[in-house]
Amino acid sequence: MKTGVGLVLGGAMSVQFGSAVAALLFPRAGAAGVVTLRLLIAAVLLLAVCRPRLRGHSRGDWQVVAGFGIALAGMNTLFYQAIDRIPLGPAVTLEVLGPLTLSVIAARRKASWLWAGLALTGVVLLGYQGFDRLDPAGAAFALGAGVMWAGYIVFSARAGQRFPKADGLALAMGAAALLSLPLGARPHLLEPVTLGLGTVVALMSSVLPYTLELRALRRLPTSTFAVLMSLGPALAVLAGWTVLDQRLSPVELLAVALVITASAGAVRTSRPTGNPASPDDAAMVTSAPPRQ
Repeated sequence: MKTGVGLVLGGAMSVQFGSAVAALLFPRAGAAGVVTLRLLIAAVLLLAVCRPRLRGHSRGDWQVVAGFGIALAGMNTLFYQAIDRIPLGPAVTLEVLGPLTLSVIAARRKASWLWAGLALTGVVLLGYQGFDRLDPAGAAFALGAGVMWAGYIVFSARAGQRFPKADGLALAMGAAALLSLPLGARPHLLEPVTLGLGTVVALMSSVLPYTLELRALRRLPTSTFAVLMSLGPALAVLAGWTVLDQRLSPVELLAVALVITASAGAVRTSRPTGNPASPDDAAMVTSAPPRQ
């Protein structure tokens, strides 16, 4: 149990600190350039490791890959545009509303609406001092990333049902990388420092957390995994503070805490506890695998 908890927290910290490192790259490559670099490197690594079959798949399989790739590309593009404009903590807090909404809808229980109300209270508090302090465009990008995150969760589960191991993710990552090229491809992405930091971002935000979370899923109940993953906004605040020197007001910290509580409560309401999680189960209830 302790090992599983450590793996989940390690993966979640890797994702958020990877996002902080990505923000450091924005002056060199721009947000769109960093997305392209991160997705390309992650795709190459995943395709090399998984070596998925390209033949023998149905039209429906490829439609799932396409949807999964669009969700991945859109989620990363919108999220990186958000953290280029607002602090990492509030960006993840707004983004997590996508998976939270999906959990509330999936649960179909009255208690879920209480958690939704608590999350809404957190968002209102984030805007207490005016969303102009956060930058309205940045907040909108973060909310858009949350919508794409919900789509990512749905397609992740479907890919897990249609493809063995991580083959679906590898193919979708390749599709996402191709979709990102028109927006972010720039010659200076191949500069040694930019390429090196981009590789670090890809490893921290995709390869390492995915590996850790798959191992954790074999050790933890679904509900425990989901609740631990809901700590993402708190870890994002920590990463933003330590790496980017981003400090939040007490009201903003309270808002983040409310959204974390709402997310944890919603995922516990949406699924029974007790059985070990499968990757497909976890994908449907968490704020989940490596994407940022």
